[in-house]
Amino acid sequence: MLKKLFGIAPKLESDGSYSPSKLALKIGVPDKTDFENISYQKYKGPKSKILVICTEEKNLKMKNGKYFSTGNHPVESLLPMLHLKNAGFEFEIATPTGKPAIFEMWAFPKKDEQVKAIYNEHKSNFEKPLSLSDFISKSFKQSEQYAAVFIPGGHGAMIGIPEDKNVNTILRWAHENNLFTISLCHGPGAFLSTTLDNKDFLYKGYNLAVFPDAVDNQTPMIGYLPGKMPYGLSEQLKSLGANLMNTKMDKTVCVDRKLITGSSPLASNELGKLAATELLKALN
Repeated sequence: MLKKLFGIAPKLESDGSYSPSKLALKIGVPDKTDFENISYQKYKGPKSKILVICTEEKNLKMKNGKYFSTGNHPVESLLPMLHLKNAGFEFEIATPTGKPAIFEMWAFPKKDEQVKAIYNEHKSNFEKPLSLSDFISKSFKQSEQYAAVFIPGGHGAMIGIPEDKNVNTILRWAHENNLFTISLCHGPGAFLSTTLDNKDFLYKGYNLAVFPDAVDNQTPMIGYLPGKMPYGLSEQLKSLGANLMNTKMDKTVCVDRKLITGSSPLASNELGKLAATELLKALN
């Protein structure tokens, strides 16, 4: 009752999951983003495609058994896409089995016209994406057409994707074909897939930014999460040999070889700028 009174009780959804409390939304979900509409010298070469791997899952089970209503974070998905679009790249949207991409609509910046526009532009592809197996069977042969693989953030990236063998196959394909891999916040949970079948972690020794476990551990206090996370993502990546470049939820972004990462939703604009700049530099 006290939590409800002070606005820090997570909101119970119709499917039994919980979205963030009123206070958490007020603190963590602005109506507008910090997107900078930059005019890049557009890429016009053959490697114009970027594969975007979205989650199709909504509910993440916490340690206490409660489910967090999640998916792909709209800002972490769409701000990098805005920059990459402005730089001349186009997108192919995929989910693990081809089910619709799920978004944390409670995190959508309602007064941001640029974000709304790119969401609406790709809405039909988010609703009817490719499956990863279809992408592997049809598009691996055309690797010369691709510049990057992008895995948006959102806690939904930690549901199924770290255990998906097709994600592992695609990340290794990107690595072997000298494509960029771009991710931020909880999106690097996908990197855990590269350890499946007792394989060596693909990004051992890499510098990367990721959402810090310390912040995930604090957010239940304001009702952002309905409980403690099932495991600590940043600690897992560190234990596998990644060098973490941030300890806070901030605007940290990092490039190491062909891996481009960002620490949190606050880094979405910076990640987009960095990714656009790095791709143009490498491909022009």
